[in-house]
Amino acid sequence: MSSHPPHAAAPYYLPIGDEVEIFRAAYDCRLPVLLKGPTGCGKTRFVEYMAYSLMKEEKDGIPGNLITVACHEDLTGSDLVGRYLIKGDETVWIDGPLTQAVRLGTICYLDEIVEARKDTIVLIHPLTDHRRILPIDKKGEILEAHPDFLLVISYNPGYQSILKDLKHSTRQRFVTIDFTYPPRDKEAEVIAHESGLEFETALDLARLGEKVRHLKASGLEEGVSTRLLIYAGQLMQRGVPPRRACTVAVSRSLTDDVESQRAIEEVINAIFP
Repeated sequence: MSSHPPHAAAPYYLPIGDEVEIFRAAYDCRLPVLLKGPTGCGKTRFVEYMAYSLMKEEKDGIPGNLITVACHEDLTGSDLVGRYLIKGDETVWIDGPLTQAVRLGTICYLDEIVEARKDTIVLIHPLTDHRRILPIDKKGEILEAHPDFLLVISYNPGYQSILKDLKHSTRQRFVTIDFTYPPRDKEAEVIAHESGLEFETALDLARLGEKVRHLKASGLEEGVSTRLLIYAGQLMQRGVPPRRACTVAVSRSLTDDVESQRAIEEVINAIFP
């Protein structure tokens, strides 16, 4: 779980479409939001940016306006809602991150929700309709959500197997904002800002990203993320030769398949001769 201090610098995010306006409208109506798109395309940064933009004040000792949970296959309902713990001679209840967000009125972001267990995902349903409640069975308590609470979840539909797809009974409770990799000039702007590279070199990295994503038809499981292109740019900015930076940050990170690596490195060599 992570939260963000109220006086930190605003997270950098470059809007691509109308996602900022849609999120603001959803927040005004307190409609739960699903962010759908490939790994490393900016979903988490977008939530951080929106949370900062909508932040009002520190809430009862919890800094910022965002509590983030990275979901995984062992995530239980107790991990989200809370549990009793023994402290000294007494048993005390400790709120989980979801309960904290519901009580205090922050945004709760469940990243890669489909990685969580199915019985854990069902817990969020009462928070996503007109009821806006969180049943805490272990305490026999029905917790009504703070007026400022908002639930945001994300997942990558292209990467998940059918066994880990998001059920329609869950999807239909959310306003959905689709994310994809930015157009070349926008992606170059992001790479330049985050890595410190000159724009023209960042544009070459964005071209590399485009061409590698087209290799998915050749058997590559997933396209290169903007995040990895930024990593390559950061290495280059620190003196690593461009081809070597792209090899370690892009081709080796994307795949272990020798043929796929060779195909990617042909593209790297063409762009960075």
